[in-house]
Amino acid sequence: MTRLFTLEYSLWFDWLLPALQRMGAPIPLGGTSNFFRAGLLAEIGGWDPYNVTEDADLGLRLARLGYRVEVMNSTTFEEANCRLSNWMRQRSRWLKGYLQTWLVHMRRPHRIIATTGWRGFLAVQLFVAGNVFSAMINPIMWTGFVFWITVNPPILNQLFPAPVLYLNLFALIFGNLVFVLLMVIGPLKRGWRSLAPYGLTAPAYWLLSSAAAYKALSQAIFRPHYWEKTDHVISKAARQKREDALKTHF
Repeated sequence: MTRLFTLEYSLWFDWLLPALQRMGAPIPLGGTSNFFRAGLLAEIGGWDPYNVTEDADLGLRLARLGYRVEVMNSTTFEEANCRLSNWMRQRSRWLKGYLQTWLVHMRRPHRIIATTGWRGFLAVQLFVAGNVFSAMINPIMWTGFVFWITVNPPILNQLFPAPVLYLNLFALIFGNLVFVLLMVIGPLKRGWRSLAPYGLTAPAYWLLSSAAAYKALSQAIFRPHYWEKTDHVISKAARQKREDALKTHF
């Protein structure tokens, strides 16, 4: 889990966010190592206290108001989540917040288009809504595929002619291979080649994301502003680093 968490962060911070910056697209901020001009932050209203992924919302709001966010060449040594229950609480909160952020900003989509263009608008759909939607639809698509190759009911062939079925099969397999490849190359920018093979196990990790996405959807409906707490400094390595830092500085 920690290796896949690291692959995911490497892909996000080393490849995808710099790509959004080069495109001039809105950047959904993460929760660590953000630097703001304090006066500007106060001017635009600060963080939304009702959004449980408030940094992502702030990134989109800055873009909508015409401000630019850039990615710095730095590293935050955040602990990779090593407990499944803790990971699930953290991930479902993130996805719920992404859903909230998308719903809020899509009330007036013309504002994003006016400041970032259609390219920025498309990036919001792919990297904000797409994060939630892809996690939710992934197990449905795979279940449909398994049902097709095992049962293959005649009504399925009537509803979906062979060309349509095979086109969807190609999209399912090729699309997943592309995302597995992205996970594999994610750590290469930092020279972590030993982590690259673990990218091949990403589909199992995505199933966990799907479970978190459905939990996020349920909470978005019934407990929209509930903040699930994430425990930090829980791994042996993180505790040792904290102890070493305290000895060094104090």
